[in-house]
Amino acid sequence: MMDLIKWSLDAIRSSSKELSWMEERRLEWAPLLASRLRYLIDGAPFIVICDEDRDWFESYLLRSINRKGSHRPILPFISLKSLYPRLNDINSKEEISLLDDMLSISFPNGFVYFYIGKSSSKLCAIAKNRASSYMWLFDEQAENSFYLSSTDENLDFKLLSMFRLFDRTIDAVLFGQVEL
Repeated sequence: MMDLIKWSLDAIRSSSKELSWMEERRLEWAPLLASRLRYLIDGAPFIVICDEDRDWFESYLLRSINRKGSHRPILPFISLKSLYPRLNDINSKEEISLLDDMLSISFPNGFVYFYIGKSSSKLCAIAKNRASSYMWLFDEQAENSFYLSSTDENLDFKLLSMFRLFDRTIDAVLFGQVEL
């Protein structure tokens, strides 16, 4: 079995030029991803939240993660909007706590918020409230997050390429090619 950092470097280099920008950032990417994939391997669902500008990405991620023809088990990636349709009505720490309580009851073995979007979005506060969150965060460097700039003209392209690397990494972990 290969170390995730080494595997990530090989995966980045083997993917045309779409991930060349990630080569220098793999040391930020791999340890954070490994720590969060442990939750997934232990059966914790990933509760996906995207800011308003990334609704398209949330749809893409949820359609693609369990695509037809995949040779792996169906993975527990769930939209928070589907679990709590009044998500945009949350405006206080108390309401975030109530949401966390509901999800803790629903998922007694734990869960991970997977947030993709701007740090200024009120939805980001939900993910930041939980230590196990995994975030692709725009415009702020924070614990448990991979930093991106919302003004990067290649941001959408980077999100798609990051998803492909994320997806390939899950396969590598599930099929015993990578050690976490």
